[in-house]
Amino acid sequence: MTPALTVLTTTDSAANAEELARGAVEARLAACAQVSAPVTSVYRWEGAVETAREWQVLFKTADDRYAALEAYLREHHPYDTPEIIATPVQRGSADYLAWIARETR
Repeated sequence: MTPALTVLTTTDSAANAEELARGAVEARLAACAQVSAPVTSVYRWEGAVETAREWQVLFKTADDRYAALEAYLREHHPYDTPEIIATPVQRGSADYLAWIARETR
C-alpha cells in the first residue's frame, strides 16, 4: 500500500483555504482536505514579530503525490513563503489509507 501523509498549510482567509483545498482535491493531489477555524499565529517575518489570524488546511495524500501537491500549493498560495509541512501517517485504518491511495490517482 502507498504510504500516506498529512500536509499542513495556513492561509489568510477562509475563502483562500477552501480554494486551496478544493483545487487540490479536484486535481487528485489530495483525497481530502480539512479547513480548520481561524487560529492566531505569532511569528517572526522580515525582522518583526507579527500576529495574524489564519486558517489551517490539512491535506490527506499519498506519499508519491507530495511533490505535485507542494508544487500546486507554491503556485496557488497567496503567501511568498507558505507553510508546507508533511507528516507521515504511521498507522491508520487500512480501508481509509486505501481510499487515500485510490483518490489520489
